Amino acid sequence: MALNLPTPTSPLRIGTRGSPLALAQAYETRARLMAAFDLPEEAFEVVVIKTTGDAILDRPLKEIGGKGLFTREIEDDLLSGQIDIAVHSMKDMPVEQPQGLLLDTYLPREDVRDAFVSLKAKGIAELAQGDTVGTSSLRRRAQILHRRPDLNVVEFRGNVQTRLKKLDAGVATCTFLAMAGLNRLAMDGVPATGIETTEMLPAVAQGAIGIERRGDDTRVAEMLSAIHDIPTGQRLACERAYLAQLEGSCETPIAGLAELDGDTVNFRAEILRPDGSEALSDAETSTIEHAAEMGRAVADRLTARAPKNFFDWRS
Repeated sequence: MALNLPTPTSPLRIGTRGSPLALAQAYETRARLMAAFDLPEEAFEVVVIKTTGDAILDRPLKEIGGKGLFTREIEDDLLSGQIDIAVHSMKDMPVEQPQGLLLDTYLPREDVRDAFVSLKAKGIAELAQGDTVGTSSLRRRAQILHRRPDLNVVEFRGNVQTRLKKLDAGVATCTFLAMAGLNRLAMDGVPATGIETTEMLPAVAQGAIGIERRGDDTRVAEMLSAIHDIPTGQRLACERAYLAQLEGSCETPIAGLAELDGDTVNFRAEILRPDGSEALSDAETSTIEHAAEMGRAVADRLTARAPKNFFDWRS
């Protein structure tokens, strides 16, 4: 049976947040589908959906609900049929999807590194004692304080332009962004330096775009299979299994990175106390077929090694 492709009069509706980065990711998804099926741009409609997380910029994510803040309204519209697919930054995604939805399509992963952004320094080592660091990420806060407890870390949210204005105003000496986002927005003018993953292990699934669909929508499933990047899926199978085993969210300082070497997956992981006073790390290698099992095993080992009250941040 021929696939019923979208048309300008019956377009495929792509749901997304309205930030410049979210839109860039939706446009990339659209471009890949256009190329895969030789469709015009008019065969797709990008639908901007405002989420709770976009509306609240003056409080840490931990205080207002974590990862689901950036997905709930989008997933509600997907379930109700107001959109056909949803495009997400995978590092923002909870490890479990609402009943009826599937997240099984990933685009090729971008640069996974964090970016050090500053108008005065080129890296963490150049920061003076007592310098102020701005970040909204609990992981980055914990990692920085673990390595440089002499620094002052403050809450720092907003888009790239907002953060650069804060740096220019002296609110902080530096901040951190994802290299993937800067690359996707082609923001070459931002004073950013990539931080090697040996110095700062990234968030689980950082740099990856995921596409969510209704589980019973076979038409969309067939279309998405044409643009799914298998290596990214193999890496995220490990990372997200690890995160799920740790019951991780935006409220938890967890880092993890799986890298492919032929048929082998090399996985590194780190968990921290939110104040950076303690960090535990682990690493393992396995075959691709056992990558998810490895992620869970690493999580179990870290949990077993952690002091009794180490996971108080999960409550």
